[in-house]
Amino acid sequence: MATLQPLSSTTLPPGIRTRMIDGINGLSVHILEAGFESEGRPMVLLLHGFPEIAYSWRKVMVPLAEAGFHVVAPDLRGYGRTTGWDANYDGDLNSFRMLNLLRDAMGLLAALGRTSVTAVVGHDFGASVAAWCALVRPDVFRSLVLMSAPFSGPPALTPTASVAVDPVHAALAALDRPRKHYHWYYSTRPANENMWHCPQGVQAFLRAYYHHKSGDWTSNKPFRLASWSAGELAKMPTYYIMDAACGMAETVAAEMPSASEIAACRWLTEAELAVYAGEYTCNGFQGGLQLYRCRTEGIGLGDSQVFAGRTIDVPSLFISGRSDWGVYQSPGALERMNGTSCTAMRGVHLIEGAGHWAQQERPEEVVALLLGFLKTA
Repeated sequence: MATLQPLSSTTLPPGIRTRMIDGINGLSVHILEAGFESEGRPMVLLLHGFPEIAYSWRKVMVPLAEAGFHVVAPDLRGYGRTTGWDANYDGDLNSFRMLNLLRDAMGLLAALGRTSVTAVVGHDFGASVAAWCALVRPDVFRSLVLMSAPFSGPPALTPTASVAVDPVHAALAALDRPRKHYHWYYSTRPANENMWHCPQGVQAFLRAYYHHKSGDWTSNKPFRLASWSAGELAKMPTYYIMDAACGMAETVAAEMPSASEIAACRWLTEAELAVYAGEYTCNGFQGGLQLYRCRTEGIGLGDSQVFAGRTIDVPSLFISGRSDWGVYQSPGALERMNGTSCTAMRGVHLIEGAGHWAQQERPEEVVALLLGFLKTA
């Protein structure tokens, strides 16, 4: 991949700068940065999810910087303007394993002259990366905020590090309305092409995707599921448990907001959406999908099992939207996180009126929660 230029500052709020940092675990990492004007500030590291980029944190970065923090948000391996990763479906999947993403984060800190950060904050898939940062190196990542995706702990140790076929997939396919789990769909070869070259175009695809998972989609009324079973999983919306015959592009197209709904969407304007669309039009989605493949195919599972039974003991916080199904998509994960996996959990906060994209939908509330936590962590 050719090295790219940083994102134009004209797309960002005043007070945020962009730059490339080369030589990070084989990557040239694109970062957004606020609170960089003076040295010695405590640092907060923000890790985005899918299908997002560092730009997803634009609404919370300046308020955190104004509170005295040096705030850094990178495009993760596989995303945006960070280069050096393999975009080929048949390429180096091993480089996307979880502990290598932790190595990316630590390499970035080293390049910034940091030996530790006050907090690592992760949203969606970035929450998994953030959790592993705090689990493996609590001396470096001194507190943790998880958003949308509870962390239920490292995988249990088994005699061999292999992924067994989960019978839930056959059970989903056998339902009267056949369904499939989006993680396993994202792991298929056609998934990237389906979203990247969809008939409606990338910008319309992302508009529908973000709307479908947001608090604006009025059918997002999540609740705890009783078990990891086909009948229970099928109660979730189709962006998680898809109709078996549909790709993600077709799935979200059915929920495309109207022109009036788009015009009324203040948390994601057409100009802001165009930034995401430009990045994904350039790169496609395969980089982010590689992370899901590592999970479903067990890439790096053996390394992760070394930490079986270990808990996250740094001060922790969980934030999500009240309308976010991500909180409950893995039955029991929220309870394990709050009960055993994070031993210093300071609170679980579900923000009214927000769905999956809380830091964009309700940034003021997210900032208030973050600052309250950081003052005591």
